Amino acid sequence: MTVKEHLVKELDRLDEKQLDEMENYLRFLKFRSRYNSFPEVDEKRMAKLYGEFAKEDRLLAEEGIADYPIGLKKEDEQ
Repeated sequence: MTVKEHLVKELDRLDEKQLDEMENYLRFLKFRSRYNSFPEVDEKRMAKLYGEFAKEDRLLAEEGIADYPIGLKKEDEQ
């Protein structure tokens, strides 16, 4: 008997509540399989990319920092 045949046989023995639980578990398995299939991250490549964009990232972060306290004050006043 194959695994599939065995599972079908066992499913036939379950009541409605157990079948609902099994359906939820199958959805979980499908969901989990989508996230387990991501490729591994090449850390050396990521470090290189971070290095290439570090200056631009810093400039963008600093660009609006002077207005930040003003924005916080406006939020507090609302």
